[in-house]
Amino acid sequence: MGLSGRVPRRVDAATKAGLLELLDDAVDAGWPLRRACRQLELNETRAWRWLARRGRDQLADQPPGGHPVHGILDDEVAEIVALFHEWGEVDRSHRKLAHRGSYLHRVWVSPSTVRRVLAAQALHLRPPPRPGRSTRRPFPDWVEYRPNQIWIYDTTHFTRAGVAVTIIEDLVSRKWLAHIVSGEETSTQIEVVFTDALDAEGLLAGVEARADGVVPVDEDDEARPILLAVSDNGPQMTSGSTREFLALCAIAQHFGRPGTPTDQAWIESLFGHLKVEHPYLLLIDDAEVLRAELDVRQCHYNSIRLHAGVGYVTPDDEHDGRGTAIRKAREAGLEHARLRRLAWHRDHRHDDPDNGPDDVG
Repeated sequence: MGLSGRVPRRVDAATKAGLLELLDDAVDAGWPLRRACRQLELNETRAWRWLARRGRDQLADQPPGGHPVHGILDDEVAEIVALFHEWGEVDRSHRKLAHRGSYLHRVWVSPSTVRRVLAAQALHLRPPPRPGRSTRRPFPDWVEYRPNQIWIYDTTHFTRAGVAVTIIEDLVSRKWLAHIVSGEETSTQIEVVFTDALDAEGLLAGVEARADGVVPVDEDDEARPILLAVSDNGPQMTSGSTREFLALCAIAQHFGRPGTPTDQAWIESLFGHLKVEHPYLLLIDDAEVLRAELDVRQCHYNSIRLHAGVGYVTPDDEHDGRGTAIRKAREAGLEHARLRRLAWHRDHRHDDPDNGPDDVG
């Protein structure tokens, strides 16, 4: 019978007949039915029930389902099929198709009912095509991964103060270079904040020196840029005025994929840390107060806060070239401390340590 262990609740008719024959043989041999059921690991109540069903020649289980009183009617099935042929290419979803039926006052059924009816009729909705997987466009070959080669900028909002803040960050060193607080988000703010950043980094004079002629603004020349500006596809970033200004400053532009904020993860991380670590900024309702507080936060972010993205040094350290030496000094310090601990424990070996009151053994 292919059984081992306790007899399950539902078995086929042949298995039931075989078990009942074993019970008959055991009873004929003088065994009590209860003892025989225990030996076969068969529930006694179930054995009595099977004996009664054998007398009626009904050992086979009835098919499940029956006739539910809430089952859908034939005319509802016809309406669902008609909706599929009329609206299937438009809605392309069993959920929408169910709501389409009630929207048109034709049939009121659940989405699962629509799906079940269509499956029974071998009808299949064609889902809309999924967009292809895109890959991030790499930075140009002329870019070197060092400070003041790749800048990333974006705009975040402080709704309580009713202003937008545009910040420029060095993508390599994570240094917060410059920011502007304004009630508008236009190319003018981009121009102002880039001018401040170039001036703060001592690059403005170099930009003016490179302007040895009219820089063509209608074509991209990757041999001329002094750095790369990374951003999303916001209107103030993609505007013609911004492009002309950055071209005049010999700054190339690099845009992330639309709808993919992870392409600007560096600046998004800065915004996240700024608002999460200093939530009081979100409660400021005066633009001048917010501007002063952001100046303080910029100094703290650059010179005090250790940044995990650059090996737990400050952005100023990484930007000014001290980061590598600090990280190597920590590695050397860790090794020196390890050797010191080993030497101390060798010199102070406890061959017969004293057991404390909590030691067991």
